[in-house]
Amino acid sequence: MIHDIMPGTEEQLEKEMTAGYIGFDPTADSLHIGGMLQIILLRRFQLAGHKPYALVGGATGMIGDPSGKSAERNLLDIETIERNCAGIRKQLEKFLDFDPSLPNAAEIVNNYDWLKDYTFLEFIRDVGKHITVGYMMAKDSVQKRLETGLSFTEFSYQLIQGFDFYHLYTHRGVKLQMGGADQWGNIVTGTELIRKKSGGEAFALTSPLITKSDGTKFGKSESGNVWLDPEKTSPYQFYQFWLKMSDADAEKLYPVFSFRPIEEIQAAIATHKEAPHLRIIQQALAEEMTTLVHSKEAFDFAQKASTILFGKDVLEILRSLNEQQLLEVMEGVPTAEASLGELDSGIDIVDFLATHQIFSSKGEARKMLQQGGVSINKEKVALGLQLTKAHLLNERYVLVQKGKSNYTLVKFV
Repeated sequence: MIHDIMPGTEEQLEKEMTAGYIGFDPTADSLHIGGMLQIILLRRFQLAGHKPYALVGGATGMIGDPSGKSAERNLLDIETIERNCAGIRKQLEKFLDFDPSLPNAAEIVNNYDWLKDYTFLEFIRDVGKHITVGYMMAKDSVQKRLETGLSFTEFSYQLIQGFDFYHLYTHRGVKLQMGGADQWGNIVTGTELIRKKSGGEAFALTSPLITKSDGTKFGKSESGNVWLDPEKTSPYQFYQFWLKMSDADAEKLYPVFSFRPIEEIQAAIATHKEAPHLRIIQQALAEEMTTLVHSKEAFDFAQKASTILFGKDVLEILRSLNEQQLLEVMEGVPTAEASLGELDSGIDIVDFLATHQIFSSKGEARKMLQQGGVSINKEKVALGLQLTKAHLLNERYVLVQKGKSNYTLVKFV
């Protein structure tokens, strides 16, 4: 999990309980799994006996960090940032132990609290004079943006992040800042400011930026970001993200994200290589991460839901789902609408399949039915079936399957 580490950091961590922090950018009211490595890093830090601080950048969120960006982003207003900070805080509480009776209890801080009353003149006098323009210009995050354009606002970001570190060092005894590999420049600006302003010693540690085996950014699915908020990404979709992971990605990420003993992880990877079709490590990751981010109940549901599309004899499970769960499971499945009145006296299955264009013609529907290739609610049906209200799921849905994996969810209105 280590990309860069400042000399002396390891000795500091072995010497005493150390307070360390990671900053989280409040660009949305939820974190997504692209940033989950940093949450895992803080969790491991606390489990090792150290004191974690999660800094939510209420002030820096108004500016925008140029690190890893190709263009300047839109600035957010204070109401949006406050709402986003509250959402992030709620999520972090699932991973870290905030019990105040613990000597290394986790804490959340917001840099808006100490920056909101700081005047510009005070800032350039107290902070700006300690860091040279040459030092700031040498940072990769600055160099990469000079060609496309870098505003003074973004250029000043490293000074503000450096001051955050100095403030936490001075007021909370925080000696370590951690972050992604693209944060190294900003972090060491903080250690430099601490050295020059107080003569103190602080430390830096960064983790690798995770990319998928095809080079794309980790944390995105076909439909976009995979969020930690169940309202944005359902627990079922979250579970499926890990389950569908390629073998190469799963082998790389299992030791990073799992809290199981390393020997157990290595043994599982070795077993997986012998029988990759069983997807042992994808299933292990999906279980551990879904349980950690959501709950054991959410994992149980996601696992049960997965059997619906891929298993047999699942009518009982289908009927046990409420409407929201059914729609979660069927997300991405083509849909059709039909009139509830059609079912009052029953409708012939061939007429139904052709009328709602599940098959292009009655002849095609009849042929597939004769071959045993049509299922209603995962149960095979034959010619002559009359579809009635008794077939409805949640009093309004019917799941039609043709062949092995072509589904249509019909909603009766």
